[in-house]
Amino acid sequence: MPSFRKSKTPSRMRIRISLFRRSCSCSGSGSCSGSGGRSCSGSGSCSGSGGRSCSCSCSGGSSCSCSNSCSDGLAFAEQYSHRSGSEAENSSDNRNEHKFANSRLKESGKRNPSDSLTNRIFVYLWPKPIELRPVRRQLAQTMHEFVSTLNPHAWRKNSEAKQNPPAKPTKIPTVNLRPTLKNIAATLALLVVASCSNTKYLKEGELLYLGADVEIKSDSMPKKNRKQLKKDLEGLTRPRPNKAILGLRPKLYIWNLAGEPKKDKGFRNWLRNKVGEEPVLFHQVDLDYNAEVLQSYAQNKGYFKAVVSADSTRRGKKAKARYTITPGPRYTIKSVTFPEDSIDSDLDSTIARTQRRSLLKVGDGFDLDVIKDERDRIDTRLKNKGYFFFSPDFLKVQVDSTIGEHKVDLFVKVKDETPDAAKKVYKINDIFIYPSFSVRRDTVGIDSTDVTYYHDFVIIDKQNMFRPRIFDRTMYFKKGDTYSRNNHNLTLSRLTNLGVFKFVKNDFKVVDDEAGDKLDAFYYLTPLPKKSIRVEILAKTNSANYTGTELNVNWSNRNTFKGAELLQITAFGGLEVQVSGQNKGFNVYRVGGETNLVWPRFVAPFKLDTPSGFMPRTKATLGYEYQMRQQLYSLNSFKGSFSYLWKDNPRRDHELKLTEITYVNPGNVTELYMERIREDNTGTLEKVIEKQLIFGPSYSYTYTNTMRQRLKHQIYFKGILDVAGTIAGVATGANVQKGDTTKVFGVPFSQYVKVEADFRHYWKFSENTQLASRIFGGFGYAYGNSTSLPFIKQFFIGGTNSIRAFRARSLGPGTYRAETDTNEFLPDQSGDIKIEMNTEIRQKLFSIVHGAVFVDAGNIWLRNNGTGDDPLPGAKFTSKFLSEMAVGTGLGLRFDLSFLVLRTDLAFPLRKPWLPQNERWVIDQIEFGNAGWRKENLVFNLAIGYPF
Repeated sequence: MPSFRKSKTPSRMRIRISLFRRSCSCSGSGSCSGSGGRSCSGSGSCSGSGGRSCSCSCSGGSSCSCSNSCSDGLAFAEQYSHRSGSEAENSSDNRNEHKFANSRLKESGKRNPSDSLTNRIFVYLWPKPIELRPVRRQLAQTMHEFVSTLNPHAWRKNSEAKQNPPAKPTKIPTVNLRPTLKNIAATLALLVVASCSNTKYLKEGELLYLGADVEIKSDSMPKKNRKQLKKDLEGLTRPRPNKAILGLRPKLYIWNLAGEPKKDKGFRNWLRNKVGEEPVLFHQVDLDYNAEVLQSYAQNKGYFKAVVSADSTRRGKKAKARYTITPGPRYTIKSVTFPEDSIDSDLDSTIARTQRRSLLKVGDGFDLDVIKDERDRIDTRLKNKGYFFFSPDFLKVQVDSTIGEHKVDLFVKVKDETPDAAKKVYKINDIFIYPSFSVRRDTVGIDSTDVTYYHDFVIIDKQNMFRPRIFDRTMYFKKGDTYSRNNHNLTLSRLTNLGVFKFVKNDFKVVDDEAGDKLDAFYYLTPLPKKSIRVEILAKTNSANYTGTELNVNWSNRNTFKGAELLQITAFGGLEVQVSGQNKGFNVYRVGGETNLVWPRFVAPFKLDTPSGFMPRTKATLGYEYQMRQQLYSLNSFKGSFSYLWKDNPRRDHELKLTEITYVNPGNVTELYMERIREDNTGTLEKVIEKQLIFGPSYSYTYTNTMRQRLKHQIYFKGILDVAGTIAGVATGANVQKGDTTKVFGVPFSQYVKVEADFRHYWKFSENTQLASRIFGGFGYAYGNSTSLPFIKQFFIGGTNSIRAFRARSLGPGTYRAETDTNEFLPDQSGDIKIEMNTEIRQKLFSIVHGAVFVDAGNIWLRNNGTGDDPLPGAKFTSKFLSEMAVGTGLGLRFDLSFLVLRTDLAFPLRKPWLPQNERWVIDQIEFGNAGWRKENLVFNLAIGYPF
């Protein structure tokens, strides 16, 4: 039964302010006596804890008064309560506090003067407990007025009261607490006041609903199963309580703070109804209905003897529902019987042959959801065998629980009322395709001049928009084929992935003949506009910690050559700046264009195809970009590629670039940059403005199951193999080590092999909490016509999407550290080898705000110590690479706006690889209060999207 206790006095909010005086101690063989310990009997002296002392000289056991008062300073604490009458004073929480306080006083050698918490409260701000004595009504009234101002309605009442002010309260002396404790106490007091003030607005008799607790009473159920069942049951109770953060309900507080709006729109209406949240009251809870829901769920999970009882608890103006479930033993599956293989019934035989892949396993617990999934599995299997009109509702699973030992026998059967049409196997007859169908006008009518017969298809294209051969590659049905749900879905998927149709709809109709087992297929395809133009304004970030914006103008021509080809011409221009970092002021301006032509097939001298529902594509690209780095240099980049793209299934992507050509030509190199090149003995800066010619094939493979949101563990993997200049190098016999450098158009071509692997794992702890981790490894090897990787193909580390505690591209290689003037730009550090590891815990805080705590580690290295006469010390990759890893940590906020995620991260280093071997860990040097440390170590990152 609900444990609601009624008080004799009406419920009201009360604030107690208690004032305390501390006794002094008596040294020597005397004892303190008198009010406040002001006298000492015996021989000794009386000293107070407030820093004051009094000396007493006593003889013969007589008492003497101390010459000075030994009273301590005063402190006050508040007790903020909504309890009613004597219930608040005699609550179990107060009794526990009292009991604990008495034990503390006993341990310290002091006696608790009173056992009544009505008059005494104990606070533990000092090493020893303090006995608190109450203050009079004046101070309580003052605190009550302060709390009342947190609400506009109460503030108005308070303003009226100020017209007749009460008598001036007595001045209260205070204790000079330590600043840290004072700040913490003030913060906690404000939080408690903000939380508790929500119940002030409730009407008489209303209770704020705090949610439901589910208790499972079972000694035999494994802890893991009990925990999962408890979680499932708690999620079924309704209504859901107001959203809480750390025990507080800010949205409810905003609802109350806004008050009742006078208009249907305006700031107050927006604040109350959009930002705030209406209180969920206890009278909205139907305990009996929720108990029935929980009992039904438990029985559906195999706990046939489950018993659920409902109760409730109240504390002040707040209430919670409490459900206690005694599940009893869970019934398990003893046997599963499928229909027998029958000559008379093809349907029974087909169902019987699916038994080996059944989801119903002997020994598993009974679960109604698994039985439903089993019916769907059988239905899918039958659909692929031609049973077009079959449905899961035509199957039943009978349960026999009378066999004892808490076991059940299951019998899979076809219902007797199943119609004859559901028992037939259907074949495909004629296939009609309407590629220019419009829902606004009648385009289904057939004219002999509009009809094209192509293989097994009847194509009715009044506008002659498409070549018939594209349907031969997209349709998985041929005349005479047995109907298959897989082929049905693959056909729809391919038609959609052509990218030229706005709507794809199909229908099947039974052919009116004697057998009645044939289907005519109809496909109604509504094309997209052939030409379109799109203007985009983008916010973007890159790995070099640059943030900026870009304007894109994109013109598209779908179905360019009537074969569903897509021609796209794009022009872009943008600006990128560093929000934080040493390269502020050295902005990057970009302008250029790109042309892409995509064929929805493999363009090759021989026939290629994939057995998936995704159309393979051939893509040709030609582009140009002009990039100017302010005050330094500019680069002209030309690129072209010819590649194949295909998917085995939704999880696996492939891209094979038969060739990719990149040519980079520098220009407008400033004197500032040339001066820095002359000062740089490592050759790093000179590589940036070298002419580069790169051509060769590459292959990338991507696997991900992140689209399956219900999975607890999700993974992502991408591998890239880039081979440049191999055939040309072999053909020309180029060998830069022997001075045999081959040039094309006056530029030495690059020859190298580069491998990258990026693995990510996402572990969902709950709906709003996730652990995301990444491991990246890369290796590049230059040979033949090159001594090192071209600069744009080298590895970099640090920045917004890498090790966030270090500036972008400033880390490494190895233990090398470039010393630069803080007033000059920071050169990019690059390497041939890269190892990086990242992990972060992501948690939704409230609304669109998400938080994260992360740790990053990694570095880059060279295959050798560098080039030139002055190599980079410590840059070479060795067996000691683990001791040269950089480590950083930090925390951040992410604002998920649905159309983009704005990310802010604040990070600092834990390990600096360029320091001496035994001094690289710098955890003991962290000083957040030191401005110099913050300037050198704290790194703020602003980015778009998640880092991985």
